[in-house]
Amino acid sequence: MSTFVLIHGAWHGAWCWDKVVPFLENAGHTAIAIDLPGHGLDKTSLADVSLEAYVSKVYDVIDALDEPAVLAGHSMGGLIITQTAERSPEKVHALVYLAAILPQSGVSLMSRMENETDSLLPENIVPSEDGLSVGMNDEILREAFYADCSEEDVARARELLVPQAMAPLVTPAQTTDERFGSVRRIYIECLNDQAIPVSEQRAMVAELPCERVISMETSHSPFFSAPEALAGHILSVL
Repeated sequence: MSTFVLIHGAWHGAWCWDKVVPFLENAGHTAIAIDLPGHGLDKTSLADVSLEAYVSKVYDVIDALDEPAVLAGHSMGGLIITQTAERSPEKVHALVYLAAILPQSGVSLMSRMENETDSLLPENIVPSEDGLSVGMNDEILREAFYADCSEEDVARARELLVPQAMAPLVTPAQTTDERFGSVRRIYIECLNDQAIPVSEQRAMVAELPCERVISMETSHSPFFSAPEALAGHILSVL
């Protein structure tokens, strides 16, 4: 039996993995979906949310386990699993990037995405008045994130999305070949993604090659539109 720790992306929460968790558990494994600080049921103040706070939350979970875990990160979650592996590579069996940011050392999420002309995100991010967080233009939400998802899933997401703290988005990853570079990496690309286009996903993998690349014919959110297939791909890393 293995343990899978599932990390959501910006604006989301542990709830986005609700359809995937049962497939992992039915295969005999443990699946833990985490609310990062300031997301879901975690009510950390936006002023206190940082990349380090995100990483510490994940570390506390994997540190309590008896064996190394598989970390799966969606979108922004790729930054979090990268930095967690750098902190504690001995606690991580493998990293699974789902349409995720796969950052080189010294690169932040914002710097990676700011010149991405094929993404719907850069021109539709709405900063808060205090500068602590960003929201998303609701008019493009479905097209960007959930183009192939059910109306029910989209409606639920709209209810549960929260403001995304700015600090983690502008903090560069800091990694080494000796630590982060020693952990297995698998990338799941989403071919119809309008948030992190597949061209950008492939560019990141070209810069930081992974053990394997798996393709899904989905939008940015296969945890809604193809949860069983996604769970199968995650299980395949064992």
